[in-house]
Amino acid sequence: MLENVQKELNRFAKYVVTQSRANLTRQKKNASKQLWQSIDYDLKVSKNSFQLEFLMEDYGIFQDKGVSGTEKKYNTKYKYTNKMPPPSKLDKWIVKRNLRGVRGKDGKFISRKSLQFMIARSIYKNGIKPSLFFTKPFEKAFKNINEDLIEAYKLDVEKLLNDTIKDNLKK
Repeated sequence: MLENVQKELNRFAKYVVTQSRANLTRQKKNASKQLWQSIDYDLKVSKNSFQLEFLMEDYGIFQDKGVSGTEKKYNTKYKYTNKMPPPSKLDKWIVKRNLRGVRGKDGKFISRKSLQFMIARSIYKNGIKPSLFFTKPFEKAFKNINEDLIEAYKLDVEKLLNDTIKDNLKK
């Protein structure tokens, strides 16, 4: 029934998804492409309402809003307190980034497990800087959606009234 409103909500959501993905790529936070591919939206339309939900991998919120470390703080509600990120979760990221360990005091390269631990400890101490890859496009699009939705709703109501009048004239 409210086709224009639905189109406007789809346009809003597609913009947010497209810009969020572009931000990930631009900020070089797209190593595994897993987060990039997971960004999507779900628009549910029922007779009397619309429901718009944005989707992404669970860790996307931490990339977007940031996480304060034990030593370095950011303006975010998320923080490391007593648990370090699991080093094993960094393995694929290390491979994708083509990171290699440095030589230790004995002249040997450190193992990948040691590198994972060192990076996890660094994240624990320094946190994750907020990237706002999702927040910025959402807020930018949200500023204008009110006017756009009102206009779309107006067009839908006009169409409904015109259709109703035409139906009554036929009778």
